Amino acid sequence: MSELGRLERVALREVWLGEATHFTPWLAMDQNLEVLSETLGLSLEVEATETFVGPFRADILCKDIFSDTFVLIENQLEKTDHNHLGQLLTYASGLEAVTIVWIASKFTQEHRSTLDWLNRITDDQFRFFGLEVELWRIGESPPAPKFNIVSQPNDWSKAVSKAAHALDEKELSETKVLQREYWDGLHDQLEKVSGPISGKRTAQAQNWMNYPVGRTGFTLGTAMHLWDRWIRVELYISGENAKTYFDQLMQEREAIDAEIGDPLNWDRMDDLPNDTRKDVRISLYLKDADPGVRVEWTSQHTWLANKLNLFHSVFAPRVRDLVP
Repeated sequence: MSELGRLERVALREVWLGEATHFTPWLAMDQNLEVLSETLGLSLEVEATETFVGPFRADILCKDIFSDTFVLIENQLEKTDHNHLGQLLTYASGLEAVTIVWIASKFTQEHRSTLDWLNRITDDQFRFFGLEVELWRIGESPPAPKFNIVSQPNDWSKAVSKAAHALDEKELSETKVLQREYWDGLHDQLEKVSGPISGKRTAQAQNWMNYPVGRTGFTLGTAMHLWDRWIRVELYISGENAKTYFDQLMQEREAIDAEIGDPLNWDRMDDLPNDTRKDVRISLYLKDADPGVRVEWTSQHTWLANKLNLFHSVFAPRVRDLVP
């Protein structure tokens, strides 16, 4: 029988000496925020750190890129206390729609009960999560973080799409229903292949889906077109430095195309309207693929899942090394 390692718990203060000086900057890094995103079932991008909301300074202010709503994260490396609870309530009152994420080493029963109560009495514009953070290692391995949800909105794991994105089946057109079911199928396939792209996402009633690649301003995307009959995987770059990043990647175009196994479409998007002209797209199409034909979904989802994970493997390390 193969020898197995033994999990050893690591004290948080051994790695993060202070909340503001160590833990918050660590969590705000894209690759670490992605771990939290997967735990919550959201897709987070940092808006600001140590920013004022009312009279208090919030640790991290994010946006959920699916719902375009604020997600506010408050950190504690100790047991929860009343001061932080009061700050969270102040933050909620200062933002019209917000998800509050309270992270601590340990939640007291009264604070856990308070978050449960807040989730019961507030509407879907306000959501409260309580997470306990742990560090574990095996042998001499580096410590690895683990987030455990101790409080979440009612039926969050079963009805994220309805609670977070207000999608009512009765309000959707036949096309919208098909689109959401299409992405549900892709997410099932992503979970089956267990690659770097997680399928633990909420399918949206739209013709595209985005996934994190480890850096703000960069997303991996999928799209499908019912009328022109194609599906697409892409790396989409937005922001003031998008063209600069694109040019750096272009220097490796031959190697990247070889690793993908197909020539990619390298689009500077200079001819688009002003609001998107600064963005760029690197994509791969599968033509003559009709998303409206359900019997073709298995092969289409297999292609999309494989290419998404391949794009992540090829682009993620390069994206991290790009400089403005």
